[in-house]
Amino acid sequence: MYKKLFIPGPTHVDDEILEAMSVPMIGHRDKLYSDLHGDVVTKLKKFLQTDGRIYLSASSSTGMMEGSLRNCVNKKALMTDCGAFSKRWVEVAQLNGKEVDVIKVDMGQATTPEMVDEYLSKGGFDSVCITHNETSTGVMNPIEDIGKLVKEKYPDVLVLVDAVSSMGGAEIKVDEWGLDVVLAGTQKAFALPPGLCVVTVSEAAFARAAEVKNKGYYFNFEVLEKYAVKDQTPATPAISLINALNVQMDRIFAEGVEKRFQRHIDMAEFVRAWTKKNFDLYSDENYLSTTVTNVDNTRGIDVVELNAELAKRGAMLSNGYGALKGKCFRIAHMGDLQVADVKWLTEQIDDILGL
Repeated sequence: MYKKLFIPGPTHVDDEILEAMSVPMIGHRDKLYSDLHGDVVTKLKKFLQTDGRIYLSASSSTGMMEGSLRNCVNKKALMTDCGAFSKRWVEVAQLNGKEVDVIKVDMGQATTPEMVDEYLSKGGFDSVCITHNETSTGVMNPIEDIGKLVKEKYPDVLVLVDAVSSMGGAEIKVDEWGLDVVLAGTQKAFALPPGLCVVTVSEAAFARAAEVKNKGYYFNFEVLEKYAVKDQTPATPAISLINALNVQMDRIFAEGVEKRFQRHIDMAEFVRAWTKKNFDLYSDENYLSTTVTNVDNTRGIDVVELNAELAKRGAMLSNGYGALKGKCFRIAHMGDLQVADVKWLTEQIDDILGL
């Protein structure tokens, strides 16, 4: 049975986007593809407010996360661990032989600029890696403040951002905030099927990549750039997904960028109010995500059973992640979902639980 997804990825995909993927195939070295690629990049630059490079990768976000570490870390990277997905920065870096130091905070807490400043002041770092939106806890880290701090006080340190579950649903001003690499898969707040990653690369990050050895091939910024200047990719691109992204970018601008971000805020505020009335919020209320709410399971309900009942009604939410499984559950409110959708979902939960 088809279920509307209220999980933090993959997200619900509208029929118009699915139809955009079913157009006839074109050759990836054909001018038709180059025109498509160029159109998408131009729209993404406007949306993300950057004059820097943008690459499109037929991969998950983790692939480009690994790529950014291989391109940008030459000395030591500062990692910011605030949950299950920010830990991935650490794991991927270490598996690539990169030296790291880690700021670790309790689950549900955010990484602050003051913490980053304290660590960077020790010296020896050339990069700082942060997850904008920690999907396991529902925390949105203050990347604007962190990015501006780093650029002001540590101009040689690159800022690498995992914006996997925020890009497309929360405002990101890449250049103004001093962010050197920002990456995201389009299966979350962009509301496309999985398989495509978008990454922004600053001049400083590209220059760093020219100095770093053993970057590999598939995610090598220099290799990507040789083809990007021709509006192409080194390897076969995800043409159907890129066509869908082109259509989705037009839909985003038609809705209005600010209206889109406000819609996400409105959905978040509705879910938070419902959560406070019936359960509790898990994370620090000063840093709550606008794309996913982590509900503290104060009633001790069976989340698996709740999801089984929701499935009968055509919906799915997400259990707590990792150590929070059963202790929390998560409601995603991102992509093309509307306030009416999350209102319907909470009404179903109320009815199932007798709230």
